[in-house]
Amino acid sequence: MTTLSENVLFGMGNPLLDICAVVDKDFLDKYGLKPNDQILAEEKHKELFEELVKKFKVEYHAGGSTQNSVKVAQWMIQKPHKAATFFGCIGKDKFGEILKKKAEEAHVDAHYYEQSEEPTGTCAACITSDNRSLVANLAAANCYKKEKHLDLEKNWKLVEKAKVYYIAGFFLTVSPEAVLKVAAQASANNKIFSLNLSAPFISQFYKEPMMKVMPYVDVLFGNETEAATFAREQGFETEDIKEIARKTQALPKVNTKRQRIVVFTQGKDDTVLATENEVTTFPVLVSDQSEIVDTNGAGDAFVGGISYFFLLFGDYLIILSIENLLVFSFSCPSEQVSFFYSFSVHPEVI
Repeated sequence: MTTLSENVLFGMGNPLLDICAVVDKDFLDKYGLKPNDQILAEEKHKELFEELVKKFKVEYHAGGSTQNSVKVAQWMIQKPHKAATFFGCIGKDKFGEILKKKAEEAHVDAHYYEQSEEPTGTCAACITSDNRSLVANLAAANCYKKEKHLDLEKNWKLVEKAKVYYIAGFFLTVSPEAVLKVAAQASANNKIFSLNLSAPFISQFYKEPMMKVMPYVDVLFGNETEAATFAREQGFETEDIKEIARKTQALPKVNTKRQRIVVFTQGKDDTVLATENEVTTFPVLVSDQSEIVDTNGAGDAFVGGISYFFLLFGDYLIILSIENLLVFSFSCPSEQVSFFYSFSVHPEVI
């Protein structure tokens, strides 16, 4: 088992400040929101975020898909603090300061590229009864500049310190050149680089940057819908999730010292794990519904847990470590189930 140090896990993505509040029906109606929905903010939602803060009692969390995953990994690591590093773009504003504080409270070593053109990305979680209406405004998260942040010597040194790297596919829409540089660095040094399919539209509309990065991917995550879309875009001519995993695992790879691993989740159905030798499925154990707070961000937490196991076991029995985590993830006690499933309030489309 590996002794962990600072900055051993590196994540890069779209940072969002999650703003959570219990609201009334009038608030939902004012902004045309449904009680249980996930949308991107439009012009009509421009004043929503400030009004939410002024009118209701709110809670803040450092969110965004990749940041959620590294937060979970850091939570599992406990000490040392700042074992997880995160890069992303925020605004020079009040919400940006809150986001920095919340990342620090989670003991994540967040190094944000700060700019003044766009405000910090936010996600409003408007809670009514047992429903949550989620409204995300990416804003500054879309403004990351490789040459102004990743390429700086002090920041690149943090990249070089890492042993495990994770980036959600969403970031391919922001800075594909930054993703490619990190992926190539990991591959050249025989370190673990993980990527998430993140959403069907990534495979559809960002296929070229995704496939430029794919040869460097050691671990690929996705759910069944994302996997099916990826398969169609790649011309796999199959809808069988296990066969899709097998074909994805066999795609060309630069670092032949390390086999590719593919992990596809299917909600309550079996999780699929593909290695170069076999495709294995793991049943999801049935949980008492009263123990599950909500399932938003469950995929982010799942990736964070696996990233932790990568760090823990290093190159030794890495496949076994994934299998152990899959079993752990589906049979963990209620307080852990509650934590994992309630860790993020933002939708998986972010």
